[in-house]
Amino acid sequence: MNVPAATNPAPATGARRKRVLGLGLPGTLGLLVVVGWLLVALVAPWWVPASAQDIGALPVFAPAQAGHWLGADYLGRDMLVRVLLGARYTVAVALVAAILASATGTCLAMLAAVSGGWLDAVLSRGMDTLISIPSKLFAMIMVAAFGASVPLLMLTATVIYVPGAYRIARALAINVSALDYVVVARTRGESRWYLMLHEVLPNIIAPVTVDLGLRFVYVVLLLASLSFLGLGVQPPAADWGTLVRENLGALWEGGLAVVAPALAIASLTMAVNLVVDGLPGRDARKAVH
Repeated sequence: MNVPAATNPAPATGARRKRVLGLGLPGTLGLLVVVGWLLVALVAPWWVPASAQDIGALPVFAPAQAGHWLGADYLGRDMLVRVLLGARYTVAVALVAAILASATGTCLAMLAAVSGGWLDAVLSRGMDTLISIPSKLFAMIMVAAFGASVPLLMLTATVIYVPGAYRIARALAINVSALDYVVVARTRGESRWYLMLHEVLPNIIAPVTVDLGLRFVYVVLLLASLSFLGLGVQPPAADWGTLVRENLGALWEGGLAVVAPALAIASLTMAVNLVVDGLPGRDARKAVH
């Protein structure tokens, strides 16, 4: 009789610890990294003095040293300053684009699921058409046609990832729309907006939030790849992809100027994935696939 009593507290303590941490240890560490980069993106433009961005302030590709912990880039600018300032383009632009894509896709998906019929068919076929276009090809066409600018990059990334968010949210919303309490609400004459906001959305918000995290990673990698090709954020501004491209020619001479922004991209994407793995809607999203 004493054995079960002695063994019960340990699992209970473990379960309580898991509830307190929420995301678990890996997810919590990932969340700290993500929040840290978000704070850098918000604070760095006001915190870093303008003189820290001067060209020629240091020797070209100067090594790491006290006061300049990441050395200098190909124009003698402090790389730590460049990485910190680049966060506002990589992190902030990607976050806004991911939120817009997820919100637009989710709203259209709920409307299609609740309405059904021709509206569902039109929206679904339209999204299938968009998703069939390679993302980088579409982005390059947009940049070639309208020029590279931050608003255009944000809009392009939003359009590219709306169809993916739509497909995930629609699959979830279709399942919820078939449940009894939604059928009852529809029978008593509730409007589409009521069904979407009060019946469907609360029951799909967890997996949609997980998908938002993944969309954010996709947008970060898309923007970084465009910048690496010279089609992203244009000088004198620079995101992390631009920093890699600018200094890549001197990889052996100034490797830190290439490795530092590449590690920043890697740390952000891995941290977001750790957070996503710890979110409660992850299993629901995988079930959709």
